[in-house]
Amino acid sequence: MCGIIGYIGNKNAVEITIEGLKKLEYRGYDSAGIATLINGKIHTVKCKGKIKKLEALIDEKLKRTKIAIGHTRWATHGKPSNENAHPHCSGGIALVHNGIIENYAELKKELKDNGYKFISETDTEVIVHLIKKYRDKMPLEEAVRTAVSQLKGSYALVIMDEQEPEKIIGVRMESPLVVGVLEDEKFIASDVPAFLNYCSRVIFLEDGEMAILKKNEIKIYDLKGEEREKKPISITWTASMAEKGGFKHFMIKEIYEQPRAIADTIRGRVLPDGSKINYEEWGLTKNELSLIKKIYLVACGTSYHACLIGKYMIEKIAGIPVEVDIASEFRYREVPFEKDSLLIAITQSGETADTLAALRYAKKSGIKTLTICNVLGSTASREADAVFYTHSGPEIGVASTKAFTSQIVALYIFAFACSITRKNTSHMIHKKFLKELFLLPRMAEEVLKLDDKIQQLAKELYRKPNFLYLGRGLNYPVALEGALKLKEISYIHAEGYAAGEMKHGPIALVEEGFPVIFIVSDDPYLEKTLSNIEEIKARDGFIITFSSSKRDKLKKLSDRFIYVEGLNSYLNTVLFSIPLQLLAYHVALLRGCDVDQPRNLAKSVTVE
Repeated sequence: MCGIIGYIGNKNAVEITIEGLKKLEYRGYDSAGIATLINGKIHTVKCKGKIKKLEALIDEKLKRTKIAIGHTRWATHGKPSNENAHPHCSGGIALVHNGIIENYAELKKELKDNGYKFISETDTEVIVHLIKKYRDKMPLEEAVRTAVSQLKGSYALVIMDEQEPEKIIGVRMESPLVVGVLEDEKFIASDVPAFLNYCSRVIFLEDGEMAILKKNEIKIYDLKGEEREKKPISITWTASMAEKGGFKHFMIKEIYEQPRAIADTIRGRVLPDGSKINYEEWGLTKNELSLIKKIYLVACGTSYHACLIGKYMIEKIAGIPVEVDIASEFRYREVPFEKDSLLIAITQSGETADTLAALRYAKKSGIKTLTICNVLGSTASREADAVFYTHSGPEIGVASTKAFTSQIVALYIFAFACSITRKNTSHMIHKKFLKELFLLPRMAEEVLKLDDKIQQLAKELYRKPNFLYLGRGLNYPVALEGALKLKEISYIHAEGYAAGEMKHGPIALVEEGFPVIFIVSDDPYLEKTLSNIEEIKARDGFIITFSSSKRDKLKKLSDRFIYVEGLNSYLNTVLFSIPLQLLAYHVALLRGCDVDQPRNLAKSVTVE
């Protein structure tokens, strides 16, 4: 997945396509490629690495064509390589793809049995062979509709065919695709900035729509072949705004991408009815998981907070003892590893130096290792014995948001994967909790609707010099993460504490108007947390409560109360994290801070 651009018209198509790919570089990528038609034949150029490398490979004759498609790839299936780069071709058809095909393994086996040869490790190559299979029997548009009807997952597809050189086809399902409309030329891309320099009249495709682009014409159909009337709209975004999808910053864009990121982390890993987990996704067999006696979770920063949540989940759900360590400390410990232990290293980038050192230390000690990571082909994914990719997509903002919530979801799935191998709870309980996972993306969308209310809260709080975040149980790590988000992008001093520890020191800070943020679930901790709130109230602290409980007493004690509709206590950690991210963002914005690149911080910490 990453960046898509296609062009058909009267201008230099390759030049426009390359320029469009450069406009999408902000998304991050590991390889790039283009396909065009010369004398009725598809020609592709693609390579691992940056667009500059791609440009050096392009022959001058390719620059005289009037139709082209291009792609920057951020690997999800198959390592970054020339072979895995897009476009993929089959029998005169070229295709680029964003998204994840869940059932590609079954389709690939079927196609191989029918004699199709595969040269890549990608899920995408399955699609182009499938279209070719049907293209031999029917027109291109019908072949595309028939092929995509067999796909499970998400996709944005852009397709060219030697037999129909006057058109480009685009199809969208749960992955963005937008068409640019001019009188004698048409564009199609994953994001508006790819063609904004040329065109500002656009049609945003909806899920289940197909666009047929000719230089003088555009038609939109549903996947049954029924035509849809859609008129172009004019956008007024600047190029900078377009890169961010109309949002002011990457951070807020990525906060709003969380429903999609969560869905992609779940996709293909659990059956929608909660009846089964795909163990192959973990790189560990059911038997290997059943033999684990102890787990070590190691990470840095935000990922460390995900580890703390994971400890609660794994111990409670699977009954396996868990130790959590900050990676920079773990690497210097002389750990007496127990037999049949597993070390899980969690890292968004897969390149965090301290986490890699902890991973290598465990491997040297003979302990099996697993990494939960967002970047395919990263050092952690290569060096660990097994890897689980979160598939949350490129995260540009330095302060982690969607990567964090995706890590929580990954740990939730892992905890149940371990529990099922031990048969320590009933199948019905497993099924119930796993089924609730599929409600999470929609619930995250509901939480995002609190944004206006949180903006108002930020206006009340942004001048405060200190904050205290408190939670119990699973909400304690959420409090830590909420405090970290505020301090790293707004530069306000903030501390996260276990609410029960508040009396052992932090309460000394509380005075009139001192902001204390409570994260409260409707769970067995509720009564004890109410006592902590009363202790702050007695000292005239300013109490802000985020809660999945509507208890009257909770509302009365709070100066500001924000209800967050919840699921189970494990998944509520995701739902509570989102409004805390929004609060940090809006406070930082009001203080004039650079939220995407806060001072002194880096996205990937590759030094000790």
